[in-house]
Amino acid sequence: MSPADPEAVALVHFLDAQRASVLAIVDGLDDESLRATTLPSGWTPLGLIEHLGDAEQFWFQAVASGTAVESPWPVEGDPKGDAGPSHVHRRSSQSVFAYYRDQCRRANDVLASTPLSSPPLGQHNLELEDEVTNLRWIALHMIEETARHAGHLDVVRELLDGRTGLGPR
Repeated sequence: MSPADPEAVALVHFLDAQRASVLAIVDGLDDESLRATTLPSGWTPLGLIEHLGDAEQFWFQAVASGTAVESPWPVEGDPKGDAGPSHVHRRSSQSVFAYYRDQCRRANDVLASTPLSSPPLGQHNLELEDEVTNLRWIALHMIEETARHAGHLDVVRELLDGRTGLGPR
């Protein structure tokens, strides 16, 4: 991303702000709380962080760049990205957070080196095929995806310990 592209700078700014919110919301939770299932869906805070890392990897590396990527851990019986306790319990919290941060860094590398108008080089099997026209769409989608899950994490944090209004100021 060149400083001459104010749109790219703005998109990265808003995406990074949402990512920072996600991490700030769960900051200070102990391992037990990170693995707690407080919602009927069974999703955990740690599972949501891993899911967001997977989304960063999928959209920016696999779809935008067309790069074949493998999960750093086995995906056992997880066809729809279930972030419940059944698979995340085997991973350390530190490894999940490191994975998320690494995927965000890699996504920013793609955004820095690819024009927003670039069409995706990879394939996806989603119903959005006609909508995914370029890297701009992918960046906007990830802002929405990250903000949506930050909201979920906000609610879960309040249910866990009553804390609200967490996030970067």
